[in-house]
Amino acid sequence: MSANSREAILAAARRTAQAHGYSGLNFRDLAADVGIRAPSIYHHFPSKADLGAAVAKRYWEDTAAELEAMSSECADPLRCLQAYPSIFRRSLESGNRLCLCSFMSAEYDDLPVEVQKEVQAFADVNVAWLSRTLVAAGLVGREESEARARAIFAAVGGAQLMARSRSDISLFDALIDGYRAAGLLPGGKKASRRS
Repeated sequence: MSANSREAILAAARRTAQAHGYSGLNFRDLAADVGIRAPSIYHHFPSKADLGAAVAKRYWEDTAAELEAMSSECADPLRCLQAYPSIFRRSLESGNRLCLCSFMSAEYDDLPVEVQKEVQAFADVNVAWLSRTLVAAGLVGREESEARARAIFAAVGGAQLMARSRSDISLFDALIDGYRAAGLLPGGKKASRRS
């Protein structure tokens, strides 16, 4: 069983979890999606909890890397904050999916502890990045940065949830524009519509 099979399983599980949550992960269906036998998945992931934790961990690690790349590529922290919603918008653009960890957060009470830990890490990574970037942009002081970062994270995730429930990405854009008009997100160019 190769590392490529492991990556294919993780990719298929990510797509499934973004559309159906942790409860939608099924080894037989994933095996069919990847083109392997279901018992082969157990070689890499002995249990559904192991698979769920690995998928959620990879998801927050990818997001953390993307946020850091955004900060590195754009010297202006204000522009980084304006572009932040685009990360969540891309999930909607990909088959009306949700952010994987947002979906799993809705199932939190039913998640194994190891999956809960990785879901919390996703929120922590986003809030920490937003907090640092808000301070760097001069929008808030360090004392207020975490509360503002949490509000932004929750608002953008909420906009994604509303848009998904209506299969209407323009609703996401309208909500993000409303957050900018209300001052929760920095105004400026409509970075949510990334090409």
